[in-house]
Amino acid sequence: MINIAVFASGSGTNAQNLIEYYQSHSSIRVKLIVCNNPNAGVIERAKKLNIPVSLINKIELANGAELLAKLKQFQIDTIVLAGFLMLIPPYLVQAFPNRIINIHPALLPKFGGKGMYGAKVHESVLAQGEIESGISIHLVNEHYDEGAILFQAKCEIASNETPDSLAQKIHALEYKHYPKVIENYLLNQL
Repeated sequence: MINIAVFASGSGTNAQNLIEYYQSHSSIRVKLIVCNNPNAGVIERAKKLNIPVSLINKIELANGAELLAKLKQFQIDTIVLAGFLMLIPPYLVQAFPNRIINIHPALLPKFGGKGMYGAKVHESVLAQGEIESGISIHLVNEHYDEGAILFQAKCEIASNETPDSLAQKIHALEYKHYPKVIENYLLNQL
């Protein structure tokens, strides 16, 4: 069994999608949610789906001993980021080489990097007059949004597009592709 820890900071819709997708999978399971925001919606979603939650803060993420112990306790093989807004520290990248996967709501390398998440990405995409946007699923390294890209999916931007309407298109791509790309990578590449 391949055990996944999902790191999330927000509402948790992608985390819930992943949990539900893998619930009856023969060889992949979400075993743990790691969250840095005690008020995040992902916590309630995880509880409803009987997935344990581990709350961490900046110091615990930077230090690493407790987090690594928790990941070992749950026999975590892979980390999947689903709206986790903190930079993954080098020790975690080294402990999980090519086994940390992120999804970004734009076509990297455009509109990536520190501070580029959620609505900020969609606003920037529209402000630049782009004609398409999409998602990028990539491996995580020591820098925001710079790891090797595993998959991208695109959507057109309508002339009357708003950040909210673009976000809806992006979410649809995320829900459709993220679980399948992770599954394919874990079963065929590792």
